[in-house]
Parts: sequence; structure tokens; C-alpha cells
Amino acid sequence: MPSTHIAALRALLEREKGVLVPGAPNALAARIIADLGFKAVYLTGAGLTNMHLGLPDLGFMDLSQVAEHTMAIRGVVDLPLIVDADTGFGNAINVTHAVRTLEQAGASAIQLEDQHAPKRCGHFSGKELVPAAEMVNKIRAAVDSRRDGLLIIARTDACAVEGFEAAIDRARRYIEAGADVTFVEAPETIADLKQVPRRLAAPQVLNMVLGGKTPIVDEATAAEIGFSLVLYANAALQGAVQGMQTTLKTLRDKGVLDETSVTSFAERQRLVDKPAYDAMEVRYATEPAKP
Repeated sequence: MPSTHIAALRALLEREKGVLVPGAPNALAARIIADLGFKAVYLTGAGLTNMHLGLPDLGFMDLSQVAEHTMAIRGVVDLPLIVDADTGFGNAINVTHAVRTLEQAGASAIQLEDQHAPKRCGHFSGKELVPAAEMVNKIRAAVDSRRDGLLIIARTDACAVEGFEAAIDRARRYIEAGADVTFVEAPETIADLKQVPRRLAAPQVLNMVLGGKTPIVDEATAAEIGFSLVLYANAALQGAVQGMQTTLKTLRDKGVLDETSVTSFAERQRLVDKPAYDAMEVRYATEPAKP
């Protein structure tokens, strides 16, 4: 039987459209996403690479690092967790290992894409694709390898390389291979956006990249068009960077900070659930030995 978080994601896809899915570059961001009442969280490969390594999204994260952060997020939130697995960390055989590893780590779904490794951010130039037949076999391997009903999201970057029609054709083939959801990355017009859910017989992901190539549409419009999930993969990261820059510029320029310019100490402790650990300390405290 599927794990509870996997079943929750399947139910979400069946009953709702336009579900906002923020990306988390780490477990604290995932806690904030859950605390604010969102229904799912996305472990962003780009955000993880930027935040954890301080590097651009050019395929620098390996499976062990992604699995470590998947476990960290699963340890603190119960929400459905979609994990960006890039190209699957190799060929179809490597994909089988990635699926089993990330499923065990707590992923509800993994996203695989059809770029050559090392991959590039979907809104970078210079992307190259693997043959569609190779990606089909990766998806088949992923489907065959899952044990607990993990969902497979197949992303195609063909819009920027082969054109929109080729992207639709690839997505259709990926659905036939067993993908539960497809993700046509970086359509550049509203007209193309509207065609994606109409022409593909599976739930669809819409990626809203602030400053990227795809027109930004709101939640209601995305739902009306027919997209199931509306991904804001790096909004939290970009907001955090802006907050860090603002705070640290103030410190640099004034030489001092006060708590009114940052999240309070108490709020920070609440977000990481410190009161629960305080209660555990009391509950499990060993009484001092009597003299």
C-alpha cells in the first residue's frame, strides 16, 4: 500500500487543480511552507545547489546529497514531498537505484528530466536532450523500481531545444511509458500554456520561474487552464536571499541590529519546534540520585 504522504499526493492530483507547490532548499524552508498551510512541498535541485553548495544549477548535487536532504525534510514535515532528481543520476540502471533510495528517504514523487547530464536549469540556454527513447526507458525503469507507489513526474525540456510540438510529443510518450505526471518546461506563450493540459492525458505541472521564460499566471488562471500543480520552485530561496542582503547591508552600514529588523528569536524557536523538545527533556529527565 502507498505510504500516507504518497496517497495524499495522489488524492490531491485527483481532486484539485492549480495547487501551489513552493520549493524548499532545505528543511527549515519546508517547515515554513508547512506552517503557512501549503498542501505540498518541492525539494528544489536548483535551490539545494544554490543554498547548500553556493553554486549554479548545473548538476553538481549527487544522489547521496539529495537523499540526505529528502530525509531531513521528511523528518520534520508530513506534507507530500516532490523531489527533483534531475536526470536520475545516470542511465536507466542508475534510475532504479535513485528511485529506491529516494522512496526510502521519504519522497512522495520524484521528477526526472530528459536532458543530457550534466543538466542545466530549465530556463538556462544551452540545454541538450537525450533521445526520447532513452528517456522512455528511464521512466519504465523508474516505474518498475518503485515499491510504495511513489509517483513519477517526467519533465521535458524540449521546448527550448526541439520546439513546443516536440515537447508535447515527448510528454505523450512519457505518459505511455508510465509517468504519472508530466512537466513541459518553459513554454513561452499563454497560447502554448493552454494547450498543455488539453493535449496530454495526465496531470500537469506548471513551473513559475520569476524572471524566467514562461509567462506568470495566477493560481486561479492555472487551475482554469487545467494545470494540477503550480510550482514556485525557488520563490522561498529568492525571498531568503533578499532578506539576507537587506539585513546584512543594514548591519554593515549601521554597525548594529535589533530584533525588529529580523525574525524574532522566539519565532525562530517556534518554527524549529523547540518547545516540543523542551517538553521531552522534562518527560525523559532522570531524577538525580538520592544521597
